[in-house]
Amino acid sequence: MLSRVANNLCWLGRYLERAENTARLINVNSNLLLDLPKSIVLGWEPLVDIVSDRSAFYAAYEVADEQSVLSFLLFGPNDPSSIVSSLEFARENARTIREIIPREVWEQINELYIYGHENYSKALIRRSRYEFLTEVIESVQKITGILAGTMTHDEGYHFLKIGRNLERADMTTRIIDVRSASLLQETETEQSAFENLQWMSVLKSLTAYQMYRREMRLRIRRPDVLKFLLLEERFPRSLLHTLQEVDKCVQTLPNFEATKSEIEQVEKLLMSANPQSLIQDKLHQFIDDVQLGINQVFIKLEETYF
Repeated sequence: MLSRVANNLCWLGRYLERAENTARLINVNSNLLLDLPKSIVLGWEPLVDIVSDRSAFYAAYEVADEQSVLSFLLFGPNDPSSIVSSLEFARENARTIREIIPREVWEQINELYIYGHENYSKALIRRSRYEFLTEVIESVQKITGILAGTMTHDEGYHFLKIGRNLERADMTTRIIDVRSASLLQETETEQSAFENLQWMSVLKSLTAYQMYRREMRLRIRRPDVLKFLLLEERFPRSLLHTLQEVDKCVQTLPNFEATKSEIEQVEKLLMSANPQSLIQDKLHQFIDDVQLGINQVFIKLEETYF
């Protein structure tokens, strides 16, 4: 397989996952703001921190209000993580490898790109926001299903899965880091009436709420949420599961030893984590270390294959 093709497949997986994740974030934040009392100011700026950096946002906008942040996350020209940008990059990567992926996948990606480009303004209006974001999420899920069911599970498919899971791991760390800091600073006691809502939003941002309740059967607590999102190897969006998926895919490729070694370093760091002891400062440092490890895995992939 040409390194260019492997690179495009990996980034196709990343950009599709990125579009879906950003749509989920906006959806969950919109609902959370309705649930929280007016005395607690949450706002939209934390979403900028999750998906991008503030400098890019404030280069285009003066205030991080609802309309500005939504514009940035939906179609921001300075934001490569915006939904429209992600779909455009996904389409371009798919176009250059049309002979590798099933025809139905190319058609679905093309249709989703056109839909996103023509309808993103719906998400600026609260009344039609859910409809647009749900269409993006379900369309990406459909593409993922078609790929799993119709594409030969060869090296190309494994590169695509590697990209999807690395992007998913990156988003999981970002949400935990930013959300745990920005949501809990208003909470003075562990028994706060709003602690459940705040950690529930972290779970829902990763579509993990129902699976968490099924597994834990307890009220939502910070250590339990962290343990589930970091270490539950059976949940597809937990950090440990995504890394294990990348590890399995990498081992099907030639010259995988160096990349596998980097993955094992991150897994070792994860397994040493004690969610009970990860108070905010320690959690932030821990997440930073994990993100550096994930970046190092991707760098090693680029050096080896791309």
